[in-house]
Amino acid sequence: MQVDMKKMAGERAAQYVKDGMIVGLGTGSTAYHMVNAVGQMVKNGLSIRAIPTSSATEAQARELGIPLLTIDELDHVDLAIDGVDEIDPQFNAIKGGGGALYREKVVASLAKEVIWIMDESKLVDKIGAFHLPVEIAQYGAKQAMARMAAFGWNPVLRIKNGETFVTDNGNFIADLHLGAGFNIEQVYGRLSGMLGVLEHGLFLNMCNRMIVGCASGEVRIIENPSK
Repeated sequence: MQVDMKKMAGERAAQYVKDGMIVGLGTGSTAYHMVNAVGQMVKNGLSIRAIPTSSATEAQARELGIPLLTIDELDHVDLAIDGVDEIDPQFNAIKGGGGALYREKVVASLAKEVIWIMDESKLVDKIGAFHLPVEIAQYGAKQAMARMAAFGWNPVLRIKNGETFVTDNGNFIADLHLGAGFNIEQVYGRLSGMLGVLEHGLFLNMCNRMIVGCASGEVRIIENPSK
């Protein structure tokens, strides 16, 4: 049923895409459904341009005939739609389970409006049960891991298919095992100034709304009152 929840959320979010927009296309299993829906809308005559947040999303969008821009061709994004790994009632999210967190954050930061899409399992009281992805430079990765370990963050270098995972930007991912209820502001502050860290997966109060696919078949839209 979870795939259906993701599909419902993705397809509902696509309805916010309007003619003439520059749209940020997210990465991951829920965003996949949104990109498919947008591709169908383009096929039916919708005129947009899009910026993908990963090589996987870029390949999907090209196959669907969605006109794409590079990051250097734009100065703003009208609407960014992407998934999350966890999100709390204060709209603090962890992202980066798919390893695209840097590009996702760049695109979201340029967007006038941000929508996070998910199935209901992603709604949590406190973030941190899901590991926090941190993109680190390959050069000095061992030392960066040691700095994070010194704070008790339990960093684990991400491995995929038996090899060290490398992002689209040529970097490694350290997954921090912090536990639910960690001190968000403290970790955010320490990571933001840490040598070797390119970006981290804390996306704090960035979205205008959440669109949540539920097991009941309902799609919940949760507006962010601070936006």
